[in-house]
Amino acid sequence: MNDSSTLWLAIIAISTLVMALTQVGAIVAGAIAARKIQARVARVEQQVQQQVQPLVDRLTVIGADAARLSALAVQQAEKADVAFTSAAQRVDQTLAVVQNAVVAPAREGMALASALRAAVGSIRKGSTSRRRPATGGDEDGALFIG
Repeated sequence: MNDSSTLWLAIIAISTLVMALTQVGAIVAGAIAARKIQARVARVEQQVQQQVQPLVDRLTVIGADAARLSALAVQQAEKADVAFTSAAQRVDQTLAVVQNAVVAPAREGMALASALRAAVGSIRKGSTSRRRPATGGDEDGALFIG
C-alpha cells in the first residue's frame, strides 16, 4: 500500500470516529433532555393534580348532598301522599257519618210528615164525605164542561 492510500484510510478512520463520537454525544444529549422533560411533566402533573383534587372533593361532596336531598324529598313526598290519602279517607268517613246522622233521620221525618199528611187528608175526606149527601147526578154535572 502506498502512502497516499494509508493517508486516505487514516482520514476515513478519523472521520468515522468523529461521526461516531458526534452520534454518541447527540444520543447522550437527547437522553438528558428527555429526563428533564420527564421531570417537568411529572411536576406539572403533580401541580394539576393538587389543584384539581379540591375541585373533585367538592364535587363529590356536592353529589353526596344532592343524593341526600333527593332521598329526603322522596321521603317527604311519600309522607305527604300518606297524609293526603289519610285525610281523604277521614273526610269520606266523616261525610258518611254526617249523611247517616242527618239524612237518615230527615228521611224518617219526611216519611212521618207524609204519613201525618195522609192521615190528616184521610180524616178530612172522611168528614166531608159524611156531611155531603151522595148524589150521582151532581158529580156528573160537576165534571161536565160545556
